[in-house]
Amino acid sequence: MLEELYAKIQEQVKIVEERHQKFVEKGNKTAEADVRKALGEIKKLVTPYKKASVEATKK
Repeated sequence: MLEELYAKIQEQVKIVEERHQKFVEKGNKTAEADVRKALGEIKKLVTPYKKASVEATKK
């Protein structure tokens, strides 16, 4: 579970990096909307990740 969540977070971070660069270089507004969406997904994944992390340390 922890590895799954971590992989999903990494995936979203990659999207943020790629799309943000596209926005900065080309001014692509759609890319910046994608960044905001990916950040929202990261926010949703953080809480379950923290819970799974705590559970993993208890074992």
